[in-house]
Amino acid sequence: MFSGSWVAVVTPFKNGEIDEGALRDLVNWHVESGTNGIVAVGTTGESPTLSHNEHHRVVEICVETAAKRIRVMAGTGSNSTDEAVDLTVHAKNAGADAALIVNPYYNKPTQEGIYRHYMAIADAADIPQFLYNIPGRTGGRIEVPTMARLATHKNIIGVKDAVGDLNFTSETIARIGNDFTILSGDDALTLPMMSLGAKGVISVAANIAPEKIAALTGAMLAGDLAAARAVHFEMLDVINAMFYETNPIPVKTALAMMGKIHEEFRLPLCPMSQTNRERLSAALNKSGILSGVAKA
Repeated sequence: MFSGSWVAVVTPFKNGEIDEGALRDLVNWHVESGTNGIVAVGTTGESPTLSHNEHHRVVEICVETAAKRIRVMAGTGSNSTDEAVDLTVHAKNAGADAALIVNPYYNKPTQEGIYRHYMAIADAADIPQFLYNIPGRTGGRIEVPTMARLATHKNIIGVKDAVGDLNFTSETIARIGNDFTILSGDDALTLPMMSLGAKGVISVAANIAPEKIAALTGAMLAGDLAAARAVHFEMLDVINAMFYETNPIPVKTALAMMGKIHEEFRLPLCPMSQTNRERLSAALNKSGILSGVAKA
């Protein structure tokens, strides 16, 4: 159920508001392009600057538009357990298929605090839940023994692993087993992580190249390493370009170049520097992504 290419979809803005039409168009495009699932209001969806009402609305739009054609996972994490519970309960009630819950940030809980945080959410909301391990943004990580404890809860079924350490991924699989679903949180590591046993990726690059990322993960799931490796190297420059500046600045800029969305961010995120914009454009042109599309 939770495998393959999951796009960490952007939240399009227009004149300071959510561009609901553009968001619906993006979801439909992903359905048509073979993406396996939508991840709404994650980091790439600029969740830190959305109000609660906006957060709810983005989840609802994605669920309504996907219309069961592909699955939807909602980002529902917070460094407040009560807030994370409320967001996760809303995701369930809105019809999301799963929740993605980031490790608490800034207040830096102990491993016992992390365990209690996730267990409280899992007890409160009967929906499949993925832990989100991204120490580069949260200042801490969910250690393997803590994940092993959490994996005993029926609602906690996997992790988005953005630790960036293949040995950590190996230890997770060795300790918890393959029934605990690991999704790569780093496009550049999807191929090696899937070779270890990860089931797919929650991808930034899939925002602009959905068919390619779906092809890579599909090949790996089918055991065709040569085909997956070919796509990996074909896409490597584009994947790296998505992180010329803080995500989601490059990917939203790329989507605007493709005519998919308006180029609009919320502070403290801001437009790309001219130098990096030129580098991004060169990578997109080299890959053929900009071929035949209207530029915004």
